[in-house]
Amino acid sequence: MNVIRTPIPDLLIIEPKVYGDERGFFFESFNRRKFAELTGRDIDFVQDNHSRSAKNVLRGLHYQIQHPQGKLVRVTQGAVLDVAVDIRKSSPTFGKHFALELSADNKRILWIPEGFAHGFVVLSDTAEFLYKTTDYWFPEHERCIRWDDPALGIDWKMQTTPNISAKDKQGKNLVNAEVFL
Repeated sequence: MNVIRTPIPDLLIIEPKVYGDERGFFFESFNRRKFAELTGRDIDFVQDNHSRSAKNVLRGLHYQIQHPQGKLVRVTQGAVLDVAVDIRKSSPTFGKHFALELSADNKRILWIPEGFAHGFVVLSDTAEFLYKTTDYWFPEHERCIRWDDPALGIDWKMQTTPNISAKDKQGKNLVNAEVFL
């Protein structure tokens, strides 16, 4: 397992060691002991989520203002552009984002700690997206920052308008959003 630091120090790209031959492949997508050694955090994940989306579906930028969730995210089919935005007011990287293509082919995994808004857009015909969370989903605490907030300047790598949910259309710009201290 290889860990790559990003320009936002708490976000980590994890490249698993993949064993493969003509029959297929195998890799550990999570090993609690190795994760703790590499990141310095002993995480107790409490929920696994799995979504399937069509091309140009954009989900996010989501977070929970209470019961914040750390997320370990990966793609098992297709490809997405994954985006995390630092919304910790006390952080030197507040309001900065990091974008990374995650795909079934590159098998990369992204660790997004608590205090970040998260979203992705599907680049392939379809994509299956898996993520582990450090806390449960509490819909009453869920918030959304607009995917197209000009202050964030995110290049979603899309040629057309994304397909977004009614809930995500109600997202707020970062300047008006509830954020972490």
